Amino acid sequence: MLDGLKDQDLKRILERAVTVAVVGAKDKPGQPVDLVGRYLIRAGYNVIPVHPKRQGVWELKTYPSLDRIPDKVDIVDLFRAAAYCPEHAREVLNLGYAPLAFWMQLGIFSSEARKILKSEPIAVVEDRCIKTEHQRLIGTSGA
Repeated sequence: MLDGLKDQDLKRILERAVTVAVVGAKDKPGQPVDLVGRYLIRAGYNVIPVHPKRQGVWELKTYPSLDRIPDKVDIVDLFRAAAYCPEHAREVLNLGYAPLAFWMQLGIFSSEARKILKSEPIAVVEDRCIKTEHQRLIGTSGA
């Protein structure tokens, strides 16, 4: 596996997680981020959209950045270009707690983000769709 995580690790993260922050959230129909965000909501997660300009994504309170979210987040799910991932990794370090996972969606890799988070108890997932992994490992409860 490219990120070094086994299926059992991913399944444990997905089962333990309650709150997922979707960074780069947009509710534009047909876009991968919209499909994934809506899936996660239907699967029962507390989804928190994060976008610096958009408001009311998926009719939910949308925050401009991770550090503005008042609740603890279990998974930080990134729909941002790889160039922005190190910045978000540093943002995660400043939260004051360690989320279960820093999840970079399909096609997103960042060795720099991985290095930033390497000393933290945070699983770093690269190049994997959280929706696909949830369906594969847990079932289609949000389909």
